[in-house]
Amino acid sequence: MGGITRPLAYVFSGAIMAVACGGSDPEPNSQFQAGAQTPPQQQPGQPYPGQAQPYPAQTQPYPGQQPYPGQAQPYPGQAQPAPAASSPIPGFPALPPGMLPIPPNAAVGSPAQQLDASAGMAAQPLINEMAKTQAPGATPLGAAMVGMFQPGQQLESQLQLQPGKCYTVIAVGLPPVSEVNIQLVATVPVPGMTPVLAQDQATGPQTALAPAPNCYRWPLMFAGAAKVVTTVAAGSGVAAVQVYEK
Repeated sequence: MGGITRPLAYVFSGAIMAVACGGSDPEPNSQFQAGAQTPPQQQPGQPYPGQAQPYPAQTQPYPGQQPYPGQAQPYPGQAQPAPAASSPIPGFPALPPGMLPIPPNAAVGSPAQQLDASAGMAAQPLINEMAKTQAPGATPLGAAMVGMFQPGQQLESQLQLQPGKCYTVIAVGLPPVSEVNIQLVATVPVPGMTPVLAQDQATGPQTALAPAPNCYRWPLMFAGAAKVVTTVAAGSGVAAVQVYEK
């Protein structure tokens, strides 16, 4: 190659190197370009591999669940609507929720259901009329105590007996109550005194404890704690009790 000029030698050398390098293919940059794998073909309705499977459509009710025909029924344990209040006494207003009559199987001596004083409005005129002869000149202490009674049930109210004062208690039961009894009982026993300080002597739905002229007078020089115990011995319904002091 002595006769070939130096520039031509460079050209031939470059051509030889180009042919040597250009004869090889470039390396693939992914497995799909190399032909090792082909993209998976998605079948109609099938997810790609690794894709979350859809939940099957629910066609049957859950185990134990019954289809509701027509109108939906309440679920088990769902609160039922409270029944409408009704009046236990003909002509007497219906009691609001929470003041329903006590079941008829109440135990003898168990507490009666105490009501608001307004529930005894039908008995108040009878109490006022009796007070004219049974407790003349006496003053009522507070509002009347009213309760819904079943046979044998009792209702108690606290009373502070004052020295030198005289007391009368009047009770009226509304039909079908047929027998009401009243007792005045010392809350704290006093030596030399029986726990039952006084009790009514009449029979029927209207009675008075210690009526005039023999009202009960507290004999001690200091105040004493007592309670008025009202019992409906026969019949059931509303009874009202009023304490008078003179």
